[in-house]
Amino acid sequence: MTMPLPDEESGVSFEKVAGVDVIQNFGSPELEYDAAVNRVAVCFRGHRAQWRFEGRQPVEMLSGVVTGVMPEPTTEVELGVRAGRATYHTVLTPKGKIVADLRLWRDDEGDAVRLRADLSHAAAPALAELLNRTLPPRLARRVDLEDTTGMLTVLGPEASRLLSAKVLGLRVEQAELDGLEEGDLRMLADPGGDQLLVIRNGDLSVPAFDVLADRDVLRSAWRHVTEGGAVRVGRDTWSTLRVEAGRPDFIEELSGEVIPVEAGIHDRAIDYQKGCYTGQEVIIRIRDRGRVNRSLHRLRLDMDAPLPEVGTELFRDRDRPVGHLTSVTDSPREGKLALGYIRREVEAGQTVNVGALDGPEARVEAV
Repeated sequence: MTMPLPDEESGVSFEKVAGVDVIQNFGSPELEYDAAVNRVAVCFRGHRAQWRFEGRQPVEMLSGVVTGVMPEPTTEVELGVRAGRATYHTVLTPKGKIVADLRLWRDDEGDAVRLRADLSHAAAPALAELLNRTLPPRLARRVDLEDTTGMLTVLGPEASRLLSAKVLGLRVEQAELDGLEEGDLRMLADPGGDQLLVIRNGDLSVPAFDVLADRDVLRSAWRHVTEGGAVRVGRDTWSTLRVEAGRPDFIEELSGEVIPVEAGIHDRAIDYQKGCYTGQEVIIRIRDRGRVNRSLHRLRLDMDAPLPEVGTELFRDRDRPVGHLTSVTDSPREGKLALGYIRREVEAGQTVNVGALDGPEARVEAV
């Protein structure tokens, strides 16, 4: 879905993220961050992949692929408003390495059971290939919704107020939105068939709500929130708020040779009570008999120099590196911060050196 920019928009900076052009900022990163932290902002998330699974047994078939709790059907809380939950998952290789992370929720239509999925565009090709090989088409078919749907996120301390008044028409009140936990959702369906979904997002250090809808409905929501005072923000502000929250991103922290336990997402992404799924033996073995050699941490960088690059190695006591940086940011509230994988002998509260044994110090924090 194309970003809803006015014609000949000036000052917008783009960056290519995993082959996709993503807005970096709208020309004023400091003002965008200030709005997200102190008032309200909106971020277009059109680079996320949106899928639907349908068929005779989509829930049963996906349950053997994904690692988390399968979502329950939504329930009607009042006319035209349904409540439910989007559950978080990973998909693993037989060795327990992450292929993708995603959210799933129920999107039933009448008696037809359907699932919706939201995931990083960078994870979509590999996961699509895996599903094409493993899912019986008659029982679970994947439908790509890229050309018809999209997502934006309203964020900041005033996000619930603006969302309730300008997008949801007070059908879901501000207090109800504020009471949602991460993954809780409200689904609105108009008699004409238009559907709009709001999911509480927990990836940022400020309150945030994802809004998913068909393209025309989403454009209308974008217009309403921007006219209502939401400042447009790009990936710069999003990344800073994410690092502040200590949340991993698929591209930076989860892709490659990463096990969910290493990334610290196992409590959210793994259902230890469910039956067999690919990679389960590795996950259970780590839980019962061992521990991982490295873990994701947040780091507070003590340096006046420019931010180090992603991939910069970390050292402690000897010349052999004990880890590396995966995300870096300069937070107006907290100073220079980073996420990085660090070997298990280094604990939260200790310090490491950035780039060399005599490099600037960074304090290791838990995520």
